[in-house]
Amino acid sequence: MNPLPRIAGCGTEFAIDLLRGKWKAVILARLKDGPLRYGDLRRLIPGIADKVLTERLVDLTELGFIEAAGERGAYRLSARGEAARPMLEALYAWGANEARDRGVIIRDG
Repeated sequence: MNPLPRIAGCGTEFAIDLLRGKWKAVILARLKDGPLRYGDLRRLIPGIADKVLTERLVDLTELGFIEAAGERGAYRLSARGEAARPMLEALYAWGANEARDRGVIIRDG
């Protein structure tokens, strides 16, 4: 994980720095619906490589967005991750609307 900046131009810039990379926000969005095991995440995000998923889970854990769930190998949003829920839901809704307007099919679950 890259070190976080000590100064940010605005809150949006810092939020993007935290979630930098293609998969972090996607992983959080999947976990917002409840705890998932590694294999479930792998199935729900077919475009991600095993190594990248592992790295992103470590990053998100170190950033405090996710934590181990009760069952072995499962992850859930932490309190910090739960605080991001409204942003994740808004991002999903915005993306779904943009996709629909542009004729893109969203493949959920």
